[in-house]
Amino acid sequence: MATMTAAQKREQARVAYDAFLSACPTNQLLDRLSDKWVSLVVAALSTGPMRYSDLSRKIAGVSPKMLTQTLRSLERDGILTRTVTPSVPVRVDYELTQLGGSLAQLMTAVKSWAETHFDEVHAARERYDTGSEDAKGKNKTKAKA
Repeated sequence: MATMTAAQKREQARVAYDAFLSACPTNQLLDRLSDKWVSLVVAALSTGPMRYSDLSRKIAGVSPKMLTQTLRSLERDGILTRTVTPSVPVRVDYELTQLGGSLAQLMTAVKSWAETHFDEVHAARERYDTGSEDAKGKNKTKAKA
């Protein structure tokens, strides 16, 4: 096996984490983080620890199965911690880790952007959907040029 130079090792390491490559672990992480339930759980926990039932009430539309799967995957990834307090009934709290806190800044910014700009996006969708075929054809022609 040939010995690699320092420059070759640096280049290999740089390529190793290229999220544009489908086999890259960072691509897989982006796939997980782009899930809407992940975004909403992280944003909800950005205000502080919450119990499962609190999260379930705050995040409308999430099924118990999906919330459980999302919480488990985030715990596995080190984004949140799960603390069980023995009592009757047992108390389980979820809280962001330091890593999760840094992600929460991004997720809450995206959530805020979506809430602020939804009307503009909705209007653009309507313009696009009701636009003439000519206008759509011109847009495609411009994109090819």
